[in-house]
Amino acid sequence: MIEVSHIGKSYPDGVSSVFWALRDVSFCMGRGEVVGLVGANGAGKTSLLRILSTVLRPTTGDAWVGSHHVVDDSQAVRRQIGFVSANTAVYDRMTGAEYVRFFGRFYDIPADELEDRIDELFARFRMLSLRDQLCGRMSTGMKQKVSIARALVHNPDVLIFDEATLGLDIMAARSVMEMVLVLREESKCIVFSTHIMSELERLCDRLVVLHRGRLIAEGTAAELIDEYKEENLEDMFFQILAADDEEAAV
Repeated sequence: MIEVSHIGKSYPDGVSSVFWALRDVSFCMGRGEVVGLVGANGAGKTSLLRILSTVLRPTTGDAWVGSHHVVDDSQAVRRQIGFVSANTAVYDRMTGAEYVRFFGRFYDIPADELEDRIDELFARFRMLSLRDQLCGRMSTGMKQKVSIARALVHNPDVLIFDEATLGLDIMAARSVMEMVLVLREESKCIVFSTHIMSELERLCDRLVVLHRGRLIAEGTAAELIDEYKEENLEDMFFQILAADDEEAAV
């Protein structure tokens, strides 16, 4: 469902130089798979997610969502993805259902079908109490659940979660993770970016580790822990980054 092939992304850095946020990144993802995107701040995660969601154009390389190229067929890509971040804004004067309906109309979903879809989403994710509640009166966790419903309204095959649990309390974060697990069972292809190791261990089938714009490790949590002979995911992550920094310094 997702193929990233030798993606690079550069930004202007002064008068005559550029900064490469991504360098030659390649990986693939399939249906029913949750892949954790891991890296320290500045690793290139946000640039990669923005390329996959067609917000940014890659400088080099190619990426496809389904059979659609992120540059050449960006409109079709947008219809196949749902994007949730920690900073997704909701409209305070709309109810939960109004907010989801507003975005559903962008996808030209027939009115009756859209109402059925809204009913289904609010029921399936135990959000019925939010359906007619003003978003401005919701907690941060409630708003995030409504944001996820908004991202799902057009039934996309691919979902991108960019730090989606950042700032949530433990109960709200757990609720978001439970939603991700349900979506995996529905064969959605999910990119899950987070700094929280327990979320990666619980949710992700594989990890893709970025550092200084490059993909430096890929595999299951168990495989990477075994390969680097560490006891847990956090220690493994620090060792990978330290080893890459040491190699770069040579």
